[in-house]
Amino acid sequence: MARKKVTIVGGGQTGGIMAYRLAQMNICDIVIKDVAEFAQHHGKALDIYQGSSFGGFESKITATDDWDATAESDVVVITSGAPRKPGMTREDLLRTNAEVVGDYAAKNAAQLSPNAIVIIFANPMDVMCHAAAKATGLPRNQIIGQGGMLDSSRFRAFIAMELNVAPRDVHAFVLGGHTDATMVPIVSQARVGGIPLESLLPKDKIEAIVKRTMNGGAELVELYKTGSAFLGPSVGTMAMVESVLMDQKRLLPCAVNLDGQYGIKDTFCGTMIKVGAGGAEEVYEVPVSAEEKEKIVAAAKSTAELWASV
Repeated sequence: MARKKVTIVGGGQTGGIMAYRLAQMNICDIVIKDVAEFAQHHGKALDIYQGSSFGGFESKITATDDWDATAESDVVVITSGAPRKPGMTREDLLRTNAEVVGDYAAKNAAQLSPNAIVIIFANPMDVMCHAAAKATGLPRNQIIGQGGMLDSSRFRAFIAMELNVAPRDVHAFVLGGHTDATMVPIVSQARVGGIPLESLLPKDKIEAIVKRTMNGGAELVELYKTGSAFLGPSVGTMAMVESVLMDQKRLLPCAVNLDGQYGIKDTFCGTMIKVGAGGAEEVYEVPVSAEEKEKIVAAAKSTAELWASV
């Protein structure tokens, strides 16, 4: 039986770590797609594969400058996007990245892999999901944004650190948007070993964790000095890929084009979805507090306004 195939568009720090983590899972072949001028993707593919004998994986890892090698992928992860340049406005960056993610990456990938599940990693993620949807015309279930996975992993980590418990026993999610202003850590449903978070920590401690979660990306930029997070973000994204390839039916916090949940329609926003071989197979409205719902609606409105500006 043919092995599953995953294309990672963008061979930078994040794309390289994604490929490495996915290779270690040993569940698919991997193609790293980038353009010749960046060149690192060829080195990373070879570097990863050279560790296969002691790493215990047989995944075939290749790098390509063209799209033909990506044909018939089961999953396409889009990490590519242009950095902001001097003199560029926020709107300029949005338009530039919308073209890169939509017309360049998603459109070309979908033409050669029309049945692929497309996972958007590029920022601003929620808007880039719209760009991919418009460029490809793919159905709702085939385009998923990863933002809630990263934000939720940070939320869980900070809770675990505060309580000195195993992170795996923390069940807490971040919904809404994937920016420091629009993400919504859901305190009302947060549980640690089944125990409500609000019964384990005082309000001020929880508020501090929420604030740190929302500032999670900026904190790492400050610590790294010359870059941004790429290790943690790859873990959650590859969990999504694994759930698709293995048809795990996991319930994960991801962005999807909502169809009435929280009163939101035709806008990508983070909520809980069932991720399986069919992509976003089920979309759920989480029973949140009135204040949290208001914030989720505001996040979707912000995304819709940004997309309209593009």
